[in-house]
Amino acid sequence: MRLLITLLIGTLPLLAQAQSYSHTPPSQTGLGGVIGNPSGLTLKVYGTDRSSFTAYDFLLAYDLDRFFFFNLHGLYERPLPDSPLNYFLGPGVLLGVRERPRDDNEMVLGLSANIGINFFAERFEVFLQLTPRLHLLPGTEGDLGGGIGLRYYFGGR
Repeated sequence: MRLLITLLIGTLPLLAQAQSYSHTPPSQTGLGGVIGNPSGLTLKVYGTDRSSFTAYDFLLAYDLDRFFFFNLHGLYERPLPDSPLNYFLGPGVLLGVRERPRDDNEMVLGLSANIGINFFAERFEVFLQLTPRLHLLPGTEGDLGGGIGLRYYFGGR
């Protein structure tokens, strides 16, 4: 997994030289993947009002602790001054199943947040995020996730 992250980070300078940047996504819907803890598939959908940069981020993920879950975040996104980067943050919820080797699997329900930076190059979004999570059911437990990801945006505005 470290090798994949190193390769992805290594491609960022090449993307920087070959692509033009924008603070806005090229379309409303992007699909991609995230590598880290957790790793999974991600879908980001922007609202129709371009000035608000309001987006919803969906994540279907599996972490190394045998935890399969769905995460939904409402994101507030704005450009960083004098930079091709945006920052984003927002609250979310998660619903998951933790696999237990000898016991029954347990359902997990909790709250989360998503904090990170991103940039757009042509039809791609590259992002780095941290995701603190608070599991409320079946018991209270805190967790910190995060990763690096890439999304491809379909169509145009």
